[in-house]
Amino acid sequence: MQNCNIFQNLNTQATLICQRLQDAGFQAFIVGGCVRDLLLGQIPKDWDITTSATPQQVMELFPKHYATGLQHGTITVSMGEGIENHFEVTTFRVEGEYKDGRRPEEVLFVSKIEEDLDRRDLTINSIALNPINFQLVDPFGSVTDLCYRTVKAVGVPLQRFQEDGLRIMRAARFAARFNCTIEADTLKAMSDSLETLKKVSIERIKDELCKILMTNNPYLGIKLLIETGAFTLVCP
Repeated sequence: MQNCNIFQNLNTQATLICQRLQDAGFQAFIVGGCVRDLLLGQIPKDWDITTSATPQQVMELFPKHYATGLQHGTITVSMGEGIENHFEVTTFRVEGEYKDGRRPEEVLFVSKIEEDLDRRDLTINSIALNPINFQLVDPFGSVTDLCYRTVKAVGVPLQRFQEDGLRIMRAARFAARFNCTIEADTLKAMSDSLETLKKVSIERIKDELCKILMTNNPYLGIKLLIETGAFTLVCP
């Protein structure tokens, strides 16, 4: 990893959003894949922000906004012209029961960033950074897994993949993208959750398969799908 590049690659507008939220008395972090990419010395394409502020409070602080995912606690904040200046700001949340193998039935807002990170799929995506004081919140050893190029599920692997079947393909994609190995229990849980993958729409499966094929190491991604038995569902 190239930690020295984290701060110089921070997005100014995303930092301003966090600053405004914190000045108003709320917690605010950049979160997920953008923090992962920063730790790897890459410039993120997307910047996601998570906060203790409710969607209503976010809308009050940022008059120019779009309620793109209000039911899930997400507000898109506009910081200027062009989609590159649009940022998704989501309230800390936990998720209810998954019945369709893809989406939770409900989301509940919470007050702690650790609770929000606990609901996420893979450890390398379950990390947050406060861009104001540079505090890194890493309850699942994401930095260690990135160092060792390991893809591992958050919490109980079987539960993670049986919640959302598409996570099987996402795990294979991240392994291919970053040339990672998949931790043994996580790999087994992928194999044991194929019934959940069957519930995912063909369109979403196609999208993930295309992303795997566009990585630097598509062979690894396809190999993992074959090893887990997912490939026969993806390409019957």
